[in-house]
Amino acid sequence: MVVVEPVATTRTGWRRLFLPVTYGYAALLISVTVLLSILSEATQTRVVLHASTNLYNLLHGRIGTLFSSAFVIDDLQSAAVIIPLLACLLALAEMKFGALRLLRIFVVGHVGATVIVALGLWIAVSANWLPVEVTHVSDVGVSYGAMALIGAFIALVPSRWKPTWAITWLAVAVAGVAMGRTFTNVGHLLAFSIGLLAGYRVLRRGRTELPKLNAWEGGLLTAASILGYIMLVG
Repeated sequence: MVVVEPVATTRTGWRRLFLPVTYGYAALLISVTVLLSILSEATQTRVVLHASTNLYNLLHGRIGTLFSSAFVIDDLQSAAVIIPLLACLLALAEMKFGALRLLRIFVVGHVGATVIVALGLWIAVSANWLPVEVTHVSDVGVSYGAMALIGAFIALVPSRWKPTWAITWLAVAVAGVAMGRTFTNVGHLLAFSIGLLAGYRVLRRGRTELPKLNAWEGGLLTAASILGYIMLVG
């Protein structure tokens, strides 16, 4: 017997507003951001570097940074914009994919892109293509997981727009790499690609197409797209 995983949740009414992952993650981000804001700049720097998934931490066995880094936004001023937009992205993903699939896509995108980038940096530093100082650069934030979800939203857009969604975001991500030329830009491209594969997997395993987006969900998708653009080229 083949068990086909359902594609979409079927919440109605007020049940659609029960989004524990969205509320919980947003609350944690706000709490960490507020705590960082009351610390001195020197202490903020130490906290960010301790939570960072930079190559130095990973090579010294601090694997927990693969997860702690997703709860820290080092630019406190931009957090006021990023967190509300991220909440919109998470809300749409949780309503359409469900909490468990949302978590899987976010975590796989965040951890997967981080590990691949770290491997590339290790090779580049070992071959003297990059200076060893790059191993200490801070690498925290929500952008890898967020970009993975934006990639997975290929499953939400109408069929005729799916190629446009994939090609447009890939083009913007590649442009971000070309303009920024940082490992973070490369991570965004990788995370989006991981999410894109996850979105196609959602469609292949489902029995039916996802329900069309209503006006409210379309607004959330617009906010998520703004966040993605900011992360890629901002």
